[in-house]
Amino acid sequence: MKIPKLLFRLCTTVENLFTTALVSMAFYITTPIGITTDTLKLPKGSITNTINHLQNSGVKLSKIDIYLLATLGQPKHGELDIGIGIINRIDFLDKLTTASEAIQIITLIPGETRPIFLEDIAKRYKLDYKRLDSYYNQFSNYKEAGIIPDTYHVPKGIKEEKIISFLVELSEKKYEKLAKKHLKRYDKKEWLKYLTIASIVQKESANSEEMPIVASVVYNRLKIDMALQMDGTLNYGKYSHTKVTPKRIKTDKSGFNTYANKGLPPYPVCSVSIDAIEAAIKPATTKYLYFMRNEDGVHDFTDSYKEHLNNINRVKRARN
Repeated sequence: MKIPKLLFRLCTTVENLFTTALVSMAFYITTPIGITTDTLKLPKGSITNTINHLQNSGVKLSKIDIYLLATLGQPKHGELDIGIGIINRIDFLDKLTTASEAIQIITLIPGETRPIFLEDIAKRYKLDYKRLDSYYNQFSNYKEAGIIPDTYHVPKGIKEEKIISFLVELSEKKYEKLAKKHLKRYDKKEWLKYLTIASIVQKESANSEEMPIVASVVYNRLKIDMALQMDGTLNYGKYSHTKVTPKRIKTDKSGFNTYANKGLPPYPVCSVSIDAIEAAIKPATTKYLYFMRNEDGVHDFTDSYKEHLNNINRVKRARN
């Protein structure tokens, strides 16, 4: 009868060891891990490489976690959105395999200028403005309007070179598609002219419905060699949000002063929307040479200078 007793003792011992192991493992996987940053940057490679990288980064992991992570799946790589706070070990390891890539949102609004846009990116995401500007000049075909207005999603932690190359490359693809749709070709010199006209349209129009009409005024004035005389062209570069005054018109010596110079500015004034580009390519057919913003915030158009003066005086009376 000794054998059954020994077997019983052996089974009891194994059961106790197994229970102890389960309890120990349960305790281990539920131990908290403090995360002090909402994102983790993981290298591409093996599970062991991932665990070693995290250990070197100060995350308290052990060799056991290599086996635990292997049962959960292959860890992702790149900048991952983990979330700040206390999280238990098994949930943390699971997040390494399921977390989405951490992104930041960059928005360029139509009519904004390159310097203001790049300054905002630099300030918001702690990047170097001079490097952003340098890479823009390196990658873009256009001194202004090389990035099309849109909301962009880019990985967190992206550096100056990659962010500018991404924005410019994506914009170039959209420009090429748009040019081939309307012009059957994408000639950058020709496209520069349309972008320049579109930028004036962007600055001067009250809404997208007005854009083809404003474009017609630009073309009508160019056709008769009449100065454009449009305030919006003086809102170039750092002057994007600066009110255009009579003093500014008299003192600005740049090619963007369309009161002092005939023809188009040397290059686009600002970023341009697709509506503005399409208006520049296909302007309305009109004889208009003048327009004046009225009390309702939209423009009155005319081909008569006398009527234009009447429109100006009517607005002045309404303001007094």
